Amino acid sequence: MKVGAGNIVDAEGFNYLAEAGADFIKVGIGGGSICITREQKGIGRGQATALIEVAKARDEYFQRTGVYIPICSDGGIVQDYHMSLALAMGADFLMMGRYFARFDESPTKKLLIGGNYVKEYWGEGSNRARNWQRYDMGGKTGMKFEEGVDSYVPYAGKLKDNLEITLGKIKSTMCSCGSTTIAKFKETAKITLVSSTSIIEGGAHDVILKETKTNN
Repeated sequence: MKVGAGNIVDAEGFNYLAEAGADFIKVGIGGGSICITREQKGIGRGQATALIEVAKARDEYFQRTGVYIPICSDGGIVQDYHMSLALAMGADFLMMGRYFARFDESPTKKLLIGGNYVKEYWGEGSNRARNWQRYDMGGKTGMKFEEGVDSYVPYAGKLKDNLEITLGKIKSTMCSCGSTTIAKFKETAKITLVSSTSIIEGGAHDVILKETKTNN
């Protein structure tokens, strides 16, 4: 049986759990779409910064000990390209709760709200999840405050149809970076900071778009 541990956001946390014997380690505090830990408790860190630092610590630990401990990027993934970014930054695998919650196969209700179909989605730290053992403070009063929300995500149809598109985007990104494997992708991809203007420039701009079906 494999035992994972986390969540952590820096090298110190990784090394502590690695020395404790974790088989894999989860990276991310407060970055999930339904997580409000940072708002409620003031702890956490930007997901990209955390992931890059922990990936570096993982590689150094491997060089030092010969033991490779995979890391999971947990939080911050909304668009498909965020998955490629997380892998390029060093993640071995990803948590994708919001992604899968949108599909027919997820075990939540499909509802029509405001003329749009949505699926229910709630956080582990919400009262609805009733995850007392992880989030309460002991005693008999239960959860004293929430670290997650009860929400909806846009309905996206069948998993199979969407997954093929997502995988196609990731593979295309990897090829654009000169790699055909995830291991090679981590080596060939270059991570750089971009400005808000660059983000706007990277999408359609200064044109009048025809109405088309969006891929949420």
